[in-house]
Amino acid sequence: MDQLREITAHFQLEGTPQTIEPLGEGFINDTLIITTAEPEAPNYILQRKNKHIFTDIPAMMENIRRVTEHLKKKIVAHGGDPLREAMTLIPTHDEAYYFRDATDEYWTVTRFIDDTIAYQQADTPELARQGGRGIGLFQAMLADFTEPLTDILPGFHNMRFRLDQWDDTLRRDPVGRKRALAREIDWIESRRDQMLELWKAYERGEIPVRVTHNDTKINNILFDRNGEVLCVIDLDTVLNSMCLNDFGDAIRSYANTGREDDPDLARVGMSPEIFRSYTEGYLSQTASFLTEAERENLAFSALYITYEQVLRFLMDYLDGDHYYRTTSPDHNLVRTRAQYKLLQSMEAQYDIMRRTVDHEYKQAKSRTKC
Repeated sequence: MDQLREITAHFQLEGTPQTIEPLGEGFINDTLIITTAEPEAPNYILQRKNKHIFTDIPAMMENIRRVTEHLKKKIVAHGGDPLREAMTLIPTHDEAYYFRDATDEYWTVTRFIDDTIAYQQADTPELARQGGRGIGLFQAMLADFTEPLTDILPGFHNMRFRLDQWDDTLRRDPVGRKRALAREIDWIESRRDQMLELWKAYERGEIPVRVTHNDTKINNILFDRNGEVLCVIDLDTVLNSMCLNDFGDAIRSYANTGREDDPDLARVGMSPEIFRSYTEGYLSQTASFLTEAERENLAFSALYITYEQVLRFLMDYLDGDHYYRTTSPDHNLVRTRAQYKLLQSMEAQYDIMRRTVDHEYKQAKSRTKC
């Protein structure tokens, strides 16, 4: 506790820290809440950033600073509350947005947004719709942000990069698992060219560069007590990339009727109802600026991101389970098969997904004209 108090003393806090306690599960970063003694003072979130995943934390924090400042200007211009509708970074007394301690660990502080609701799963159509609206609004407010951001996760959602990693892993076969996985390897190889084509279109400039969140699960959106989207949080992964990445990963997360690592494949599939609801919410905020190429590839982006996850889970299994945390010797193989079942469900419903996107886009445009 004394060490944590010493760390917080480096930041420009309003009020006196009274308690510092863990908050949430902290799979990547260690997250704590700072409760202040004075009733009128805000509380804060203290995080120790994972320097093994985020290898350039100063650049990451600069990305977040620039994005949140842009968001706050938009929120003020629309009469909103910038302290509640966007993350607020707290600087150190040296005007930096991180503190590096004597053990080379990086710490950051943000203002805690109180009186909010967070959900762990988008298990109803309405919640999926609101989640889509939240990510769509985030992208819409940043649609005119044209400054380049530092790429703090090189290769993230880059299919060319992932397939190069895959080829290297297959060549090395470091733990001798390749021979027993001919069927699973064919899942990857049979779709290689189809999936790479989307990334090639991005490389050719046919799909524009956007500011993307890259971690669009529902618990990264805060809601107010009326169930309305308030704020998108956890901006560590904010990058320049395709807006399709955010849409596709959200569908992979929201619309799966089973778990990401569900051993019972009968439970796994894509819910068309959740897909429609998320798409409706997303396009309600983005229809005004998405290009034709982006709209044409929205449905496919769900297949693209799910395929990428099949590839990454299987690649980690082939490599000896070094990247993802596992709870059993075949955990990554279970994940691979569950995500592949989800991909197959998406492929079977792809025409329905495309028609849904077209319908919801037309509906969103017609509402804009009214």
